[in-house]
Amino acid sequence: MESREIVRRAIEFERPERLPFWQHWNHKMPGFPDDVHNIWEMDRAEAGWFFDRPGVDDWGCGWSTTELRNIGQVTAHPLADWSGLEGYRPPNPRNPFYYERLGPLIGAAGGRYVVLTAHNLLFSRLHKLRGFAATMEDFYLAPERIERVLDMIVDFKIQQCDELRRRFGASIDGLFVADDWGTQDGTFISRRLFDEFFTPRYRKIFDAIHQCGWHVILHSCGRINPFVPGFLELGVDVLNMQQSRSYGLEEFGRQFRGQVCFAATVDIQTTMPRGIEAEVRAEARLLLEHWGTPEGGLIAFDYGDWQAIGVSPEMPRVMFDEFAKGRVGGGSA
Repeated sequence: MESREIVRRAIEFERPERLPFWQHWNHKMPGFPDDVHNIWEMDRAEAGWFFDRPGVDDWGCGWSTTELRNIGQVTAHPLADWSGLEGYRPPNPRNPFYYERLGPLIGAAGGRYVVLTAHNLLFSRLHKLRGFAATMEDFYLAPERIERVLDMIVDFKIQQCDELRRRFGASIDGLFVADDWGTQDGTFISRRLFDEFFTPRYRKIFDAIHQCGWHVILHSCGRINPFVPGFLELGVDVLNMQQSRSYGLEEFGRQFRGQVCFAATVDIQTTMPRGIEAEVRAEARLLLEHWGTPEGGLIAFDYGDWQAIGVSPEMPRVMFDEFAKGRVGGGSA
């Protein structure tokens, strides 16, 4: 069975022959399956900027980084002053620059499941444009302006999907998108605000992805438990979960196991940085037992940029080794 089929079956609960493994695009671990061909940089800028260096992206957001190589953060927001909204224009979602390089990369998949990563889905792009604190205030102070910006982002994403479909169609299997929605204790906004501002707009984007024949793969950090039922109703196929302890590992499994596929890693903020092999192995076994099922629903995920979060090089291999030895939905083999 090809890797592509193994991943598809895990996502759709059709009994894959083994647990699929999602290795990071620039951090491969020999000796383990490499089932997902993840193509990054849908968000790269025409000016040459991409994540780990200072610069301005194509949306006009100015990024800064620390001396330690990492993803950086936005420190200059083009809509920090609402007076800039009238003249603001997003990038052209049909710009050939974003697509011309993808054909050869997709062609190199070699039987793997093909994912395109397009970060900053909706909320993340909104607060990068406006500023986080100002965005939180403006859900109450300037809701019409917030909705106007969100609709602009939705239009970009739908046109991006359509252009990808037109160019590549069934050569793509899934779109990996990201909106971080929580702190370690809870979500940034209430479910009421989420439903008012985001649910109908997510529905448009996720429907557009599904109409292309692709899976919706959503990354979201923080304790987002109250939002997960909404994401399931909206048709998210895979949740990329990297902070298993924040969700309440066993509690989260009781609520959602079997309803959605998880692309999961041992907790990147607690267990992995501590670097205790026995703890890493134990948590991997818990994920297998409580989040996966014999029918599918779990993908072993490699965070990849371990150095940036203080994880020793041997711990990801320990994690993958335990995932490879385990029995999904039933603890250790």
